[in-house]
Amino acid sequence: MYGLWYAYDMENLYLSATRFDSFTLDEGILKSLNEAGFEYCSRIQAETLPFALNGQDITGQAQTGTGKTGAFLVAAFQHLLSQPLVDAQPGSVRCLILAPTRELAIQIARDAEDLGKYTGLNNVLVYGGAAYEKQRQQFTQAVDLLIGTPGRVIDYWKQGVFDFKQTQVLVLDEADRMFDMGFIQDIRFLLRRLPEPTERLNMLFSATLSQKVLELAYEHMNNPVPVKIETDSVSADNISQFVYFPANSEKIPLLVGLMNTLEPQRAIVFVNTKHSAERIEAYLKVNDIKAAMISGDVRQSKRERYLKDFAEGRYQVLIATDVAARGLHIPAVSHVFNFDLPQIAEDYVHRIGRTARAGASGEAHSFACEDTAFHLPEIEDYIGKALPVVAIGPELLPEIQRPQRGQQQRSNTPHNERHDREQRKKPHHERPAAPKQPVVVEPAQLVEAVLPVSVQEEVEITESVAEATNSQPKRKVSIAHMFEENNLERIEHEVEMANAPAKRNQPHHRRPAQHKGD
Repeated sequence: MYGLWYAYDMENLYLSATRFDSFTLDEGILKSLNEAGFEYCSRIQAETLPFALNGQDITGQAQTGTGKTGAFLVAAFQHLLSQPLVDAQPGSVRCLILAPTRELAIQIARDAEDLGKYTGLNNVLVYGGAAYEKQRQQFTQAVDLLIGTPGRVIDYWKQGVFDFKQTQVLVLDEADRMFDMGFIQDIRFLLRRLPEPTERLNMLFSATLSQKVLELAYEHMNNPVPVKIETDSVSADNISQFVYFPANSEKIPLLVGLMNTLEPQRAIVFVNTKHSAERIEAYLKVNDIKAAMISGDVRQSKRERYLKDFAEGRYQVLIATDVAARGLHIPAVSHVFNFDLPQIAEDYVHRIGRTARAGASGEAHSFACEDTAFHLPEIEDYIGKALPVVAIGPELLPEIQRPQRGQQQRSNTPHNERHDREQRKKPHHERPAAPKQPVVVEPAQLVEAVLPVSVQEEVEITESVAEATNSQPKRKVSIAHMFEENNLERIEHEVEMANAPAKRNQPHHRRPAQHKGD
């Protein structure tokens, strides 16, 4: 188990003096908590559970890693166990828990299994990107807790796989992140399909609560009680934060130098783009630093494997885009590196919150480079303090090994296309002669050329014959359809069209002229 909290001394500000057994909780919940080693509530749990256990809606705000997941799970378990449904129909959902990312949904489901081990409640997890039919088959009986991402939940609901007629609990986790990711319309769609707010328990949690999130809460909740754990700063006080001002060319040597100097047991490196992540991964590996990379278009099964291996210590470094900035409960992350400063100040807080979880201490090192330094004032204004600047000495810029050609991807653009563009820039008399035979584009090459690109982008697949002769226009093909089911024939058709020889300069055969007398 990645863990929700850890048992620390009472002096630790993360914990409160409130014990779980001081609440009127079901014996199954208490047994599960005791087996997991949780005796005292965290501060957010101690302040929200009295209201939630009394049936009052709540909006909870606290720093990341302080036990918000445990707060709403314990409250949801107790509500379902104290108000059982004797006539629950197959496919009915009693509790709906929505999360913005697959990683967070998976983590909530794992925590629900541990904290609800002896409750007899069943949990179902659904999310996009994997096991569509397998997930669909989980609804042959009534579901106590449905945990998922908005898109997949809506998909199954529209198919009639389950219904919300008997839903008793709603939980929105990391609600502000759902706004940032554009899920607001999906959230409103689902909330309108639930019973009236007065007929269910509603809980909304996040590390940051913007005004638009609170407006959503008051529109679809029943007079929620606001609970905010006050701190001196937005970011955790037990995180030592530092900032460096490297040139772009110094960033990777600086990262390697800090790894060698600090020797982190387990570190996460955050970047803004997948291209940077791939480049860093290649450099770290060739310099004998075990690293893995996850981003939005890495297959879900591979992402889960990398996260598991990282949590178990097989990798020292996890390189991630902001897809991993929320919801990952990975123990003993000692250091966080912002290789690129985030564009949104709130994301900085969530990134560094991957360390110093559950009252532990950690370090956050940020690179304010030529491209991202202008984000620093907004970040410092948001967290309420200036970050101490560390001078970059020669000892932090060691000589490093460079990856061999082919170990890192130079670009998502295939080499042939880059070469053709370079040739087109040359004067006509310097260009090589066009090939007499059309270049055959194999299906595997075509798919390989477009797979690294995001599904949301439109990619131009330029036919080699058209480029060589300038006699045919380019064909635009969206790669989104390649990831849909039952589109193999459509893909093969595009490949055949790309391989087909150009039809040009074909003479028109006129009919023989007819004489008037014929």
